[in-house]
Amino acid sequence: MLLVLAIGKILCICIALPVLLITWRKLYAKKRAERSRKETVVGFFHPYCNSGGGGERVLWAAISAIQTRYPNVHIVVYTGDLDADPEQILNKVKKVFNFQLERKVEFVYLHKRRWVEATMYPYFTLLGQSLGSIWLGIEALNSFVPDIYIDTMGYAFTYPLFKYIGGCRVASYTHYPTISTDMLRHVYRRVISHNNRKVIARNPFLSAAKIAYYKLFAFMYGWAGRRAEIIMVNSSWTEEHINTIWKCPLKTHRIYPPCDVKHLTQLPLLGDDKKSDDIRIVSVAQFRPEKNHPLMLRALYELRSIVKEETWEKIRLILIGSCRNEEDEGRVKDMQDLSKHFALDENVEFKLNIPYSELTSELQKATIGLHTMWNEHFGISVVECMAAGLIMVAHASGGPRADIIETQPGSQNGFIAEDAEEYASIMALIINMHSEDRNSIKMAARASVSRFSDEVFEAEFLRTIEPFFRQKQE
Repeated sequence: MLLVLAIGKILCICIALPVLLITWRKLYAKKRAERSRKETVVGFFHPYCNSGGGGERVLWAAISAIQTRYPNVHIVVYTGDLDADPEQILNKVKKVFNFQLERKVEFVYLHKRRWVEATMYPYFTLLGQSLGSIWLGIEALNSFVPDIYIDTMGYAFTYPLFKYIGGCRVASYTHYPTISTDMLRHVYRRVISHNNRKVIARNPFLSAAKIAYYKLFAFMYGWAGRRAEIIMVNSSWTEEHINTIWKCPLKTHRIYPPCDVKHLTQLPLLGDDKKSDDIRIVSVAQFRPEKNHPLMLRALYELRSIVKEETWEKIRLILIGSCRNEEDEGRVKDMQDLSKHFALDENVEFKLNIPYSELTSELQKATIGLHTMWNEHFGISVVECMAAGLIMVAHASGGPRADIIETQPGSQNGFIAEDAEEYASIMALIINMHSEDRNSIKMAARASVSRFSDEVFEAEFLRTIEPFFRQKQE
């Protein structure tokens, strides 16, 4: 009897679910047919479009490219930035990225963004955020049904929703895989990191359970990701991990993100005699935990012990970045407290949410660029610092190591390091280097960044998504 009931329930689910999906799809098809706008609508899913980071630069460069190539296309941006009106968002785009959009963009405001924030899920964070993205995607789809859906933040679990229920063509631009084989290796080796707590790393049973959880999540993530018809990734590092997990290399395209290299490479290189007496070291990174700002402060602390006192008095570390919310502001306060703890507060400056003109001024005055994120997916700020003429010291992993920085003699355009001591020794080497040797590295760095320009990104992006528009026109 129980078996019959169980079979009956399974049959009911098997019948009811397809019927429900078909009904939903017809409902959204009706919404699409009834909307006032009859031109092709492209919806960009970017809940943090007003953050001002590298991912947002990709969003606005993509929108600008589509508006230029396809003037009759209507652009919709799904955003959760409820505190900013459209004019404020577009003004910030101009101020931070120097983009002036040609036509109006429609913003669809989402009220359920908190469901994709890590603070909502103290445990099973990846799964919680991914399921939360489905809930946020449902709100987006209910608010406006696009013809073409492009996710530019990596919310892969929304792809089946927009494809099967919304009836949309789906494309993605992935900056960083939600889960990677490196994360699995960290848990397997029981390495403590920002996504592997000490209590789990030190317990073999909890580590084994987390590995099982990660493998199950990777399977679900791969299935959802494969629902996209066009997959774009920002670096060879990301491409390798996406191909490993999503298993669809034939529709995966590597498109380096747009960097403001054209303007920055035109800035005059100031000689040491034209700069201030300070030795300025600049970091450009959002104040997020994975950016690892504490490593910068530890490296500066180590640097103090290996340079002369008169040199140390000239050194200034300038931390430039945007703050998205109160959590980011709290991290800045923590960094300020840590700099005081290390007695570095007179040598460290924080510059938050500064305009583009001030950023370029800071880059011109600096000598060294610093980047400390482990497995940075690409590193837009790394490229832009190099274009401005800084000697870059980045983490020996991810995109900076695979795509950007060359360390071989004769073609060296920067340095890579792993721990505070190595960062400090390299910075000391650069500071004590002969000016001609520094200029040689700067010129090599500038010559290497043209492949990351806005123009190259726009051409590659339009070439990749062109089939969507060709089929629409046909």
